[in-house]
Amino acid sequence: MAMRQTPLTCSGHTRPVVDLAFSGITPYGYFLISACKDGKPMLRQGDTGDWIGTFLGHKGAVWGATLNTDATKAATAAADFTAKVWDAVSGDEVLTLAHKHIVKTVNFTQDSNCLLTAGNDKLLRIFDLSNPEAAPQEIAGHTSAIKKALWCNDDKQILSAADDKTIRLWDRSSMEVVKTLTFDTSVSSMEYVADGEILVITYGKTIAFYNALSLDLIKSVEAPATINSASLHPEKDFFVAGGEDFKLYKFDYSSMEELESYKGHFGPVHCVRFSPDGELYASGSEDGTLRLWQTAVGKTYGLWKCVLPEDLGAENSEQLYTPAPEIKA
Repeated sequence: MAMRQTPLTCSGHTRPVVDLAFSGITPYGYFLISACKDGKPMLRQGDTGDWIGTFLGHKGAVWGATLNTDATKAATAAADFTAKVWDAVSGDEVLTLAHKHIVKTVNFTQDSNCLLTAGNDKLLRIFDLSNPEAAPQEIAGHTSAIKKALWCNDDKQILSAADDKTIRLWDRSSMEVVKTLTFDTSVSSMEYVADGEILVITYGKTIAFYNALSLDLIKSVEAPATINSASLHPEKDFFVAGGEDFKLYKFDYSSMEELESYKGHFGPVHCVRFSPDGELYASGSEDGTLRLWQTAVGKTYGLWKCVLPEDLGAENSEQLYTPAPEIKA
């Protein structure tokens, strides 16, 4: 029997939610950070969506947010021409990194010692967080604003997606471009999956999977609507996507078939990501909310409790129907 997906709604933001990221799994569970045009990124418990705190200090829209693996540090990218690094335990601001234009994306190395930033001034910057006074390394080449920049290949390489309709793979040591992918429209999102070196990208209605080292296409699928973001399940069973028609789509990764779609948001979906354990995925929308969705609907997990009808005994065998299972969030 098909069960109804009951997403958990996380409110608190007052403007569109434009980026979100999960930490790795820590001894205290895993965590979720959201970037919002209200300028107030929020930290939440990842499996329940419970609010932990708000990082206060930016003076403009926050376009990008990330956590390091163990959720001890956060970084944010904002329209006030800064990226900030935060203590994710205390909520205190640790560093403000000045830029020459709007910053769109931030990403920590695995050891949390370096921060990669990029944005509207078309440059990639690498900041040494142990020596923040030092000038960052700068990598030029893109001809339009950079939307996303990510470390890959054990932090030896960098992937960047920009409004110049390219994705570029860079070598960190030489700071030279290794390969460029060119598209006929601007890339709307990019996710890097280290396990298997897979790059998930979206452009127009297309969701495409590339080998992150060679930038060879693995496979792609057209969705029913313009897609703004997609995420691959950690075990690569499924992927989810969201976009301009307010819906979340779930696909089978091996067959690329659409499995289901859900509507819950009241505006376009800007970002979607699977949790590190794969049990749920989070979406952020123009409507100002985050929603958490179960990967396996009806499973008891986090705040979801699965209430199944009692097994019907022989004396009830003439009953014509069974009450539908009820999920309480």
